[in-house]
Amino acid sequence: MNEDVQKNKPIIRYENGELKEKTDHYVTEFPLTINVNGEEFATVICSPNHLEELVLGFLASEGAILKRDDLQSIQIDDSKGFAHVKLTHPLGERFEYSTKRMIASCCGKSRAFYFHNDAAIAKTSMTKMAIQPQQVINMMEQLQKASRIFKQTGGLHNAAISDADAFFEHRQDIGRHNALDKLYGYCIQNHIPVRDKILIFSGRISSEILLKASKIGVGMILSKSAPTTLAVELAHDLNITAIGFIRDGHFNIYSHPERIKESGNEI
Repeated sequence: MNEDVQKNKPIIRYENGELKEKTDHYVTEFPLTINVNGEEFATVICSPNHLEELVLGFLASEGAILKRDDLQSIQIDDSKGFAHVKLTHPLGERFEYSTKRMIASCCGKSRAFYFHNDAAIAKTSMTKMAIQPQQVINMMEQLQKASRIFKQTGGLHNAAISDADAFFEHRQDIGRHNALDKLYGYCIQNHIPVRDKILIFSGRISSEILLKASKIGVGMILSKSAPTTLAVELAHDLNITAIGFIRDGHFNIYSHPERIKESGNEI
């Protein structure tokens, strides 16, 4: 599998009043077309690593599969940019609209989400977990330390999934949804329960990101950035704790603060 998510290229840099030849780090953009049961399902623009995890997480978040056993086979041909997936069941009429979608890497309206599909797949969190404020700060610090290639290129989204204790898995991608799908795929592939896990994210918590967290099934999402108003409304409705602006030892809790406890007491 191609792990080359960045490349060094020559550039001209202006600094100190002069134009100079330099070498800079570029992130790699890679189109991956996912064929399901012999039909083209979607093309995802992504970083070319952890591609099987990406496909698993993407199909699960779209509702095409529920577990790893729903896949009869999966073959990644990264030399041609194809993932060939055979399911143990047909996709059904609900996925006819999915054919030949382009899932771009950019922010904003970057993915072809459909509200009826979101409503069918979004999960209300049932987690009973509670954590300490310092654990929130520690997890964000772990994400920052793991974001090595972002520091070199500035062109990747970073995300991690954790239990606030020993378990911490990090993924990165040019697409913010892709990074979360890779984490979801990792958990599916390794049969890791997600209900009592926490997503740590480098970017803004938009409504799409909050819905992605819900589809994965976690009960908490942390970010160093801000949430949107719709994301906070959805977090309240879906019983998800949303925490933002985790910086310099402080943070804001936007929904379900009862999961954050200090000195044995709920906030």
